[in-house]
Amino acid sequence: MKVNIKHLLLGDILKEEFVIRHSKLFALIAVLFVILISNGFATRDKRRKIEKLQQELKEVKYENLVISTELTSSSRLSQVEELLKAKGIELSGSSTPAIEIHK
Repeated sequence: MKVNIKHLLLGDILKEEFVIRHSKLFALIAVLFVILISNGFATRDKRRKIEKLQQELKEVKYENLVISTELTSSSRLSQVEELLKAKGIELSGSSTPAIEIHK
């Protein structure tokens, strides 16, 4: 099996007995390469999507923390009393502590 450039370029190598006998194997290898390459592209796309979703999750968690902090600070008793005074509503907290009734 002597291979030279002319033999290779003209496609005569495809007529060799070895290539003919193993053509199914070559086709299988080619199909596997195509699957491997497409799998690589699909994996890369999924990684990009995961990274984007993780970034969005971080942003939403931060926003949730900010809103939670604002809600906590605005619902304190002192803040509520100041808001009521500013609106002109005269309410005050009880001066006597709550009593717990047991059975």
